[in-house]
Amino acid sequence: QVKLVESGGGLVQPGGSLRLSCATSSDTLDRYSVAWFRQAPGKEREGVSCISIIDSSTTYSDPVKGRFTISRDNADNTVNLEMNSLKPEDTAVYYCAADRSPYYHCEAFFSGSVSMDYWGQGTRVTVSS
Repeated sequence: QVKLVESGGGLVQPGGSLRLSCATSSDTLDRYSVAWFRQAPGKEREGVSCISIIDSSTTYSDPVKGRFTISRDNADNTVNLEMNSLKPEDTAVYYCAADRSPYYHCEAFFSGSVSMDYWGQGTRVTVSS
């Protein structure tokens, strides 16, 4: 069982930046595809960004392209999400998820056709002035 822990959420003004981290002490995260999802109040969960173990490719949802960057820090055993130019509509609980399958690209996880095996408890991001 892999326990994922998110950190870095908080309150930030529009236009500001935050860096979310997903960590685990249970295994090495570079063996997993890792994705960030978010769920805003009253809305369905949506994929935000993903980094694949198949080809190390990264995927971003349209609303965050050009503003968010996902990356691995293998020294710290984390996957980080740099979020810049934050907007009020980015307000949500952000979850990281991980999966070791070598068969599914990030698009499958984003679409919901394949559920990732391990999930964190989430970290809240609030963008407000």
